[in-house]
Amino acid sequence: MRPGDLFEATLSVSAEVIEFELRGHSPVAWSDFYLNPRRLRGSDFLMRWSQGVWSEKILTRALEQNDLFFALAYGPSGVAPENDVREYELYFERLESAGLGKLKRPDLLIFNRSDRIHIQELVESLGGEQELPFISEEDERMQKLLDSAIVAVECENSLWRARLMPDFNKPLKPQKWLNGQMGLPKGAIVPTIIVKQEDRNPLLDWQTQRGIPIHIWHVFYDAAYGISLNRIEELIAVGIVPPTNQQFQEPHGRSTSKIIYKVRYHHAYPLATLESEPSLVAASITDKNGHILPYVRFEGGSLSLLPETLEVLTELSIRNQE
Repeated sequence: MRPGDLFEATLSVSAEVIEFELRGHSPVAWSDFYLNPRRLRGSDFLMRWSQGVWSEKILTRALEQNDLFFALAYGPSGVAPENDVREYELYFERLESAGLGKLKRPDLLIFNRSDRIHIQELVESLGGEQELPFISEEDERMQKLLDSAIVAVECENSLWRARLMPDFNKPLKPQKWLNGQMGLPKGAIVPTIIVKQEDRNPLLDWQTQRGIPIHIWHVFYDAAYGISLNRIEELIAVGIVPPTNQQFQEPHGRSTSKIIYKVRYHHAYPLATLESEPSLVAASITDKNGHILPYVRFEGGSLSLLPETLEVLTELSIRNQE
């Protein structure tokens, strides 16, 4: 991985996201915009950056509403700087310099609430939550931290109202493109949980090495869905979730083709529902030449965990104690 690649990969945006989620926005003079010194190509990247931070925080807050579990930011993006793209870039350069830039860690670790004091003491001894991405998992204190985790979560998000998508709640039927298996037409527009091939194997390796199950939690504007990484592997193996070739654009302008897997929400468990809507807030950033680039970000809002999620977490907690 070359210097800066981790930063660019983190902010890469699929062509589908740009085409369908940002239609109607006035054109941005991308070629005129850059940040000390890396170029960002428009409001889509800034929105992607702020959206990732928002989804992790709203899920963490949702977990705070119950008396059984709590979450800790563990992956590099969850504790990265929030309000300055340049500081965000420098943060990832520091991660690469520490030799940890190539590692893939899940975004959140979830623990039993009864272990909170113990976990807080471990985190403080490691220098605080913001230092976790820079510490090797071979550190004895990190191993104690991981031993207490009941599940790791990879967070994803989409700028869609799930329940307004055209094929939401349509019944499954045998599909020719799925060799007769139950599903929806290939072009159906429904909520999907997305996993990139480039993340898939590193996450599977981490899950095997650490013995901690990984779940993918995907947040939409009005709902959220979850599914275990093992279940995704089962769906891929039987052909229900085929690979999709997707074009991604990175901040410096390079376009790359990546394999992704789109798991339709029917196969996931309902994770959370909207309790209060986030606000769509106008924001902007100014480059060193004084050029202002506006974008829109989510702020606030809250999700309420559904009983299905608490059942999943309770079962995982029991398994962790066995």
